[in-house]
Amino acid sequence: MNIEQGSLINSNSITFECETGNYHTFCPISCVAWLYQKIEDSFFLVIGTKTCGYFLQNALGVMIFAEPRYAMAELEEADISAHLNDYMELKRLCTLIKKDRNPSVIFWIGTCTTEIIKMDLEGIAPKLENELGVPIIVARANGLDYAFTQGEDTVLAALAQTFGKKSTTSDNGTKSENTPNLVIFGSVPNSVVYELGNELKTYGIEIKGWLPAKRYTEFPILNEKDFVCGVNPYLSRTATTLMRRRKCQLIGSPFPIGPDGTKAWIEKICSVFNKPTPGLNDREEKAWKNLESYLKLLRGKSVFFMGDNLLEISLARFFIKCGMSVYEIGIPYLDKRYQGGELALLEKTCKEMGTFLPVIVEKPDNYNQLNRIKDLHPDLVITGMAHANPLEARGINTKWSVEFTFSQIHGFTNAKNILELISKPLQRQTTFKELGWKNYHTLV
Repeated sequence: MNIEQGSLINSNSITFECETGNYHTFCPISCVAWLYQKIEDSFFLVIGTKTCGYFLQNALGVMIFAEPRYAMAELEEADISAHLNDYMELKRLCTLIKKDRNPSVIFWIGTCTTEIIKMDLEGIAPKLENELGVPIIVARANGLDYAFTQGEDTVLAALAQTFGKKSTTSDNGTKSENTPNLVIFGSVPNSVVYELGNELKTYGIEIKGWLPAKRYTEFPILNEKDFVCGVNPYLSRTATTLMRRRKCQLIGSPFPIGPDGTKAWIEKICSVFNKPTPGLNDREEKAWKNLESYLKLLRGKSVFFMGDNLLEISLARFFIKCGMSVYEIGIPYLDKRYQGGELALLEKTCKEMGTFLPVIVEKPDNYNQLNRIKDLHPDLVITGMAHANPLEARGINTKWSVEFTFSQIHGFTNAKNILELISKPLQRQTTFKELGWKNYHTLV
């Protein structure tokens, strides 16, 4: 695929391309980093080889002093040859976990190795669960996924199948009519839960529960016909499970990232519940005014997404609304149905801003992307950690995409955090140029 800047400007509809590049992304077992902190009464047991253990040690080792509620069950050579009893070893480990930590739920995270040697985690879990008296949930968050954020998707999809169901029959034996509730899915910090809940409460809508909740014992009960809505673009598997297995109704909307996305998210939910949204436009306008100091720096700048965490389309839409140009949106995987609301808002935003629609490239080939970056000369490239330093060495400003995953980016107030992340490399460039250092990239 060959993309020239001139052809982008003349585009009047979103162009979807698909390449066959390798996936340069973290392993999905990294989802343990934020899920074990979110579900405070849980314990995560990752079952894999020493390679998986080294990854967790390096990626999550900074949290070791906080006594994290996760551990690694390493499979030795004997395990891979099927010489050991999987059930007895997992029973020993889980008995120890129950004694030391007494969690309300234990998650087994199966890795690539458990797939290869065909460990029957789903078969072992129910029997061991009955013996220990602790719920055990199996999620295979392995390298077969497209992006590391899909690890959360796998875990939440497994959770969605385990929720209890409230009986639709009253105490006197008659069938009762239940009013559909609203359940939000996606792991976000408690402060974001509070903010988004208050935004909806302003218009008379109460969130009945979050998936996941702060504690496993507080997870919401799901009924058929309940409404569910996601806050993250990478949760398509969870959305499918909630619709097909639990018969819930999915509210398809843009995601609450940036003032424009947050407004659209609230509007869509309110429209489903037939609630008017007076003052919502003013709420969005106020949020944009608070960002003006960043917008002055970003207007007219260009950005290129190499693709890493599946947040690319939402971020690109927000950046275009900020006055930036987006040359290309690389994305490891795209579910057009789940991200349908986001894609529609992207088209609308480009039309309102009078700018071209960026090309969306699924499974991008990084070698081809580097050639396009060389031709387009973007002011900023958002990429995975593996490519950041090589790009910087070639005089290209970068920002790690993983930083958006671990930052608070949802809601009106947190839009500031997003712009802070991308402003820093652009401000660094300006500062060095003001000093007259033409080869400043050799100094960073």
